[in-house]
Amino acid sequence: MSRLPARAARRRLHLNVNILHSGFVPSAWRLDEAEPRAFVDVDHYVRVARIAEAGKLDAVFLADNAAIVDQIDFRPITALEPTVLLASIAAATTHIGVIGTASTSYNEPYNIARRFATLDHVSNGRAGWNVVTTADLPSARNFGRDAVPNHAQRYERAAEFTEVVKALWDSWEDDAFVGDKAGGRFVDVEKVHAIAHRGRYFDVQGPLNLPRSPQGHPVVVQAGASADGRELAARHAEAVFSASQSFEESAAYRRDLNERAAAYGRPPVKVLAGLTTIIGATHSEALRRRDELVEQIPWRYSLNRLAGTLGIDVERLTLDAPLPDDLALPGGGNGNHTFFHATLAEARRHGHTVRELIRALAGGTGHRVIVGTPEQIADDIERWFDGGAADGFNLMPDALPGGLHDFVDGVVPILQQRGIFRSEYEGTTLREHLGLDRPPNPQRWRDSA
Repeated sequence: MSRLPARAARRRLHLNVNILHSGFVPSAWRLDEAEPRAFVDVDHYVRVARIAEAGKLDAVFLADNAAIVDQIDFRPITALEPTVLLASIAAATTHIGVIGTASTSYNEPYNIARRFATLDHVSNGRAGWNVVTTADLPSARNFGRDAVPNHAQRYERAAEFTEVVKALWDSWEDDAFVGDKAGGRFVDVEKVHAIAHRGRYFDVQGPLNLPRSPQGHPVVVQAGASADGRELAARHAEAVFSASQSFEESAAYRRDLNERAAAYGRPPVKVLAGLTTIIGATHSEALRRRDELVEQIPWRYSLNRLAGTLGIDVERLTLDAPLPDDLALPGGGNGNHTFFHATLAEARRHGHTVRELIRALAGGTGHRVIVGTPEQIADDIERWFDGGAADGFNLMPDALPGGLHDFVDGVVPILQQRGIFRSEYEGTTLREHLGLDRPPNPQRWRDSA
């Protein structure tokens, strides 16, 4: 493919790594070099983050669940609480951003505002909050509920939740802290404001009990591609983690999201598409690695996981037959829209049997998987980026830390040579990495009006 010249005006690619314990592929923990206890080993996460920082990636990202929602008889799960773990990663690194997931379904706004503002302070401005709702029944039961709230209600709560969190982050004006030893004046209390929020879901007085953080407030990230999810992102998100199986789907999603954001008078949102990479010195070697990893996943595990994504009984899946024709959104529309649509799109586009679909997804659910050489992967990334299908990628290497090493050593130098990815960090905060402005404090505008 043609190589576009590097030039100052060309926009820059953004790359995160999603540290999914031992790696994206469910069998990654079985590799000879893998440590089975990595999922609860802070040193493992720090090691991955340092590799990412050496590659000048924007951020590391931690997903989260409020329950055991995978088959722990076979594979590790997300177990450690993200903000505590990210604080350890921040202490062991200097530049890379730290983004963590916290659900709006089973938390309270004040706690989340305080937790992520604290992370932004201790990381010197590198924190981001990934806003999600939670749709699984085990999580609901862990919080004393017998059913999952319906989809629209979850997103109504999420929108109000996010508004409250942002108001709390802005409850101190930028210059409220004085620290005047001679005058004995510590904080200008006239610049610390109650938010006095009274809403459908939350009553929060405020203010927050710590000053505005180095970035103004942490970067707000969102994950969810339903219509409700897009509206939440358009109103509040500065970046989104998306799941699209094709260039055309991703480009359409990005256009739609930014049209919605513009309607709210907001700037474009950074779209970071999920991407699993399986890398080999040759294409055949990469395919062999993929197949070896998939063959180490019990078929019962893969069938159960796929059935869960589709919201059907596993007995409806036959390995060497296509997916059933009559699939509808899980739970009558109350399940995970994003991965249902992405998984179904991959199956229908290529006419996969269930066995072929599991192999194409590398045992995963919904995220795009690319198998190839560093050059082939760089070509694909450049095509999506330059074609407007994504502003960057949320990387999910097949195995960690090895798969990220392969990406940083093999793919990153090619992207740097093509002038679309940084060779050095140009700032110190996550906002600077992502090219985002520091949000002004609206409280100052209200007071001066």
